[in-house]
Amino acid sequence: MSKLRVLCFSISIDGYGAGPNQDLNNPLGVGGLALHEWFFGTKTFKKMHNENNDDGVTGIDDDFAARGFKNIGAWILGRNMFGPVRGPWRDGKWQGWWGPNPPYHVPVFVLTHHPRPPIEMEGGTTFYFVTDGIKSALKRATEAAKGKDIRLGGGVSLVREYLKAGLIHEMHFAISPVLLGTGEHLLQGIDLVKLGYHCTEHVPSAKATHVVFCK
Repeated sequence: MSKLRVLCFSISIDGYGAGPNQDLNNPLGVGGLALHEWFFGTKTFKKMHNENNDDGVTGIDDDFAARGFKNIGAWILGRNMFGPVRGPWRDGKWQGWWGPNPPYHVPVFVLTHHPRPPIEMEGGTTFYFVTDGIKSALKRATEAAKGKDIRLGGGVSLVREYLKAGLIHEMHFAISPVLLGTGEHLLQGIDLVKLGYHCTEHVPSAKATHVVFCK
C-alpha cells in the first residue's frame, strides 16, 4: 500500500520551514537556503543535480538524503514549490526551478488554482497541475505511483493542509541550527500527539538533527 511521506524537510530551530518573501532570487524565502546546508554537500545532492558525486559527502546526512528517494513513485508539490509565478499562468515559459532535467524522474502533481497542461521534461519527470484539491492530488499520485510511496515535497502550507487532513503517514524533519525569526512556521497550532504521531528516530549530525515521526 502506498504511503504519503514528508522526507528531508528542513526546518529552523524556531520551527520555520521557509523564510519570508519568496521570489526568483529567494526560492525558499529570505534566509531559507540556510536550512538546507546539511543537504547541499551530500553525495545524494550531487547526483541529483548531475554533479560529480565523487565530491559529495557520505555519512548521516547523506544516508537520510538517500532514503528520501527510495521507493518513491510520485511527488506532490504546492504551487510555490514549483515556482514564484502567482495568479493565472501568463505563458508556458516557466517550467520549474530545476532546468530541463528535474531531479524527480517520476510524475509530479502540482496543486494550483489555475489549470495548465502537463509538462513533460527530460529524465521521466512530468508535471501535472491539479486544481481540485489535496485529496484529488493524492488520489492521482497514488495511481501514478503504482504501489510505491508518494513524497510530499511542500511547501509549508501544503504540508500543513495534509497534516490537518490526517493523510500523512511519515515525516522526516532535518532541524538545522539556524534561527529565522519569521517566515512560514510548520507546526504552529498543530497537535501532533492528538493526530497520532510519535517519534521513531532522532539522529544528530554535524549540520542537523534528523527526527522521524510516524503514525
